[in-house]
Amino acid sequence: MAGSSIGRYFTVTTWGESHGKAIGVVVDGCPAGLALAEEDIQRMMDRRKPGQDKYTTQRKEEDQVEILSGVFEGVTTGTPISMMVRNKDHHSADYSNIAEVYRPGHADYTFDTKYGIRDYRGGGRSSARETAARVAAGAVAEKILARIGISFDTRVTEIGGIDASDEEAVRQFLDQRMAEKDSAGGVVQCIVHGVPAGLGDPVFEKMDANLAKAVMSIGAVKSVEIGDGFAAARSSGSRNNDAFAAEEDGRVIKVTNHAGGVLGGITDGSDLVIRAAFKPTPSIARTQKTVNRNHENTEIEIHGRHDPIVVRRAAVVVEAMAAITIVDALMANMHATMDGIEQFYQGN
Repeated sequence: MAGSSIGRYFTVTTWGESHGKAIGVVVDGCPAGLALAEEDIQRMMDRRKPGQDKYTTQRKEEDQVEILSGVFEGVTTGTPISMMVRNKDHHSADYSNIAEVYRPGHADYTFDTKYGIRDYRGGGRSSARETAARVAAGAVAEKILARIGISFDTRVTEIGGIDASDEEAVRQFLDQRMAEKDSAGGVVQCIVHGVPAGLGDPVFEKMDANLAKAVMSIGAVKSVEIGDGFAAARSSGSRNNDAFAAEEDGRVIKVTNHAGGVLGGITDGSDLVIRAAFKPTPSIARTQKTVNRNHENTEIEIHGRHDPIVVRRAAVVVEAMAAITIVDALMANMHATMDGIEQFYQGN
């Protein structure tokens, strides 16, 4: 299976299945000399782990990360960093009723069509469980970015069309969805502070294009916006253009940030503003019409432990994919000019 890696210089490859022995990730391209411990990774992993409240899956996984390679005496060695999370609380029997039936909204049909075989236990490789490996890699990326002053402000802004800050309205809405054996979607916003101007390339390696690809690769994401996003289509040039201004020290800034920190595919020094729309969880306990592997009409009720809404645990996944993409762009940018090469090798 191709397509399990992302990044040109900071390369992340995930592996494993939802109900296999473990899931994991290999990070290649991390510079030597970065202080890194399992505790650094675990802090970010804990933001994603299941069973945190009644609105998330009750699968009890500690998501305890193990660093297998690439770190010696608490410091990265410049070699591939391999990390693993063991699967412990997997109830494969919960999925026996879907072995020959395609779940609506899932990758069962498309995966089976492509490969002719699928691991039906929790979705196998297509499971959202794979995102734990992304988060581990994102934690490494964030350690790198923190060294140069880049930070993240990531939060859920909308649940089922309701402002996520209205906690009581959200609670009532989700309780109703659960009572109806239904699910809900939502929106995650990730704002990245301290991103320097000049990252990204103007054609096929645009910063916003790579961010969109990285975030869209998260299973339940159906739309990505940079800056004003779709609202820009309803705006005008006079309102949408961000005026430039010069600070007293000569630094160029923008008065507004409708562009979301990217112009012509290259970062402009403003905050990067990314929003991702997550679809409702497709695993619902309602009876749904579908077909089986013999292409015969049938019905299905999905049992097991599923998130009524994935967006709460997914916020950190969006952040992780943004961090991975930004680190890769930083490394690509180091050889963009002759001055940069001379400065690095001559120490000027």
